[in-house]
Amino acid sequence: MDGTLADSSEYHWLSWQEVLTAEGVQVTHADFLATFGRRNAEILRVWIGPDVEPERAARIGDAKEVAYRALLRAGGVEPLPGAAEWVTALREQGWRQAVASSAPRANIEVMLEVLGFTGLIDAFLGAEDVLRGKPEPDVFLNAAARLGVVPARCVVVEDAAAGIEAGRRGGMATIGVGHGKVDAADLVVRSLTELGPGAFASLLGDR
Repeated sequence: MDGTLADSSEYHWLSWQEVLTAEGVQVTHADFLATFGRRNAEILRVWIGPDVEPERAARIGDAKEVAYRALLRAGGVEPLPGAAEWVTALREQGWRQAVASSAPRANIEVMLEVLGFTGLIDAFLGAEDVLRGKPEPDVFLNAAARLGVVPARCVVVEDAAAGIEAGRRGGMATIGVGHGKVDAADLVVRSLTELGPGAFASLLGDR
């Protein structure tokens, strides 16, 4: 979701700062970027320490997400270049679409609402829906099951190496987008606007 459909990383950074300051914990922006896209419990074990109490981690993580959603609703966010066009076009062509994210489901709901994508996405899965996060393929496999599509007929769009690896482990075609470490994807573009009209269908041509 973040880095493919939209970029709300600044809201994540600001909400982490707000909550961690109250906890007496300091992290740098470099620390934030190094853990972006991972689950909150994993992030806090890095920032606070591997022995952070699960209850404390859950409390901090929940407070951060509440702050994030408030910032997102108040400030809004624009779709990344090509995202709205592709989501709409794929919907019109009959593709089934899912958002499969390591974010909480409540965050996904707010993001889709703010972007105006709510009626275009057939399913969405968040951190609560799987036990293992990316690079394990669980969230993508569950998304495919909800859509009623076999993994070999799925295309994963990701902006992070862990997401690309998760798609590959799930037996799915992959598109890497952005400036992250996505070179292992079947197709790599800096922006969704670089994708040709038949990009998604061509990836499934031999499957």
